[in-house]
Amino acid sequence: MVAKKTTSKATKKPATKKAAAKKTAPAAKKTVTKKVAAKKATAPAKRTAARVSPIRGMPIEQYLTTKVTGWVGDMTRRLVTLVKKTAPDSDVTIKWGQPVFELNGPFAFVKPAKAHVSFGFWRGMQLDDPKDLLGGTGDRMGHLKLTSPEALDEAALAALVAQAAKLNREKGDPTKRR
Repeated sequence: MVAKKTTSKATKKPATKKAAAKKTAPAAKKTVTKKVAAKKATAPAKRTAARVSPIRGMPIEQYLTTKVTGWVGDMTRRLVTLVKKTAPDSDVTIKWGQPVFELNGPFAFVKPAKAHVSFGFWRGMQLDDPKDLLGGTGDRMGHLKLTSPEALDEAALAALVAQAAKLNREKGDPTKRR
């Protein structure tokens, strides 16, 4: 009978060792989870840095000489000159990958593309547009799409620029909701 008791004790010991092994596995899993959490914590910073545009803040002269060419480049230069002449107290900076004109906040932008140049206004739908130049389906912004150098009506566009600059002087930044 003594031998039988010893045998039963021997069978119980390996079961204890297996239970100990099971306890170590979750601990290892927690370590892996901590590593994954550490990687996730650093990942958003990497993605945010990748989103910063290499041309943001670039001087407008450098942008005009290095980023736009052909008739699109010539049209972009003409539009920048027109806005500077019409609203001399405005600033032009590169934001969102394009020239943006600001006076108490942004009021106009030029967006060059391969086959056209878009010129838009933040308060486009508030502007008096007798020649119906502006398009857009929103309730705020309006733009016109120039597909050739001959498509530009400088006098009509200058009148719109003057109105947009005046609205920004009076009402402030159009990107701030009140």
